[in-house]
Amino acid sequence: MNKIGKTAIMFTLAEGELEENIKTTAEENGFKLIKGKVGSMSTEKIFAAVETAAQREGLVRKDYYRDTHALYHAILDAFVGICRGQLGLGDMLRTVGLMFTVVRGPRDVEQREDGEWLAVVLYGTIGAPVKGYEHETIGLGINHL
Repeated sequence: MNKIGKTAIMFTLAEGELEENIKTTAEENGFKLIKGKVGSMSTEKIFAAVETAAQREGLVRKDYYRDTHALYHAILDAFVGICRGQLGLGDMLRTVGLMFTVVRGPRDVEQREDGEWLAVVLYGTIGAPVKGYEHETIGLGINHL
């Protein structure tokens, strides 16, 4: 794993031993990674969960504008992906159950001079707030620091 987006997607989808192997390899390549879960009909709660986890685990500094700004735009891009361009959940009678990943590191391990980047992946289900009416969805956002 030498690219930030691929690393983020694979880490998000991996489970068990594969997840640990991906994390170990990614960390050896200079990436910092976190993984979490969030479910809601509220857009704000999705953004807040990802942002809070990234700050708590030290991937972004709360009081550093560039970090929080880059994270916001990476989350927004991933959110656009899961919503397929229709930015809204509860107000459109949609709910999500998501796994999220935030990765910080080089855009490409072979081009570290390019600086640090953030990648956010949102993966899970989206649909009407009725059990069984949901389908899978995934979104990826990448932004430079």
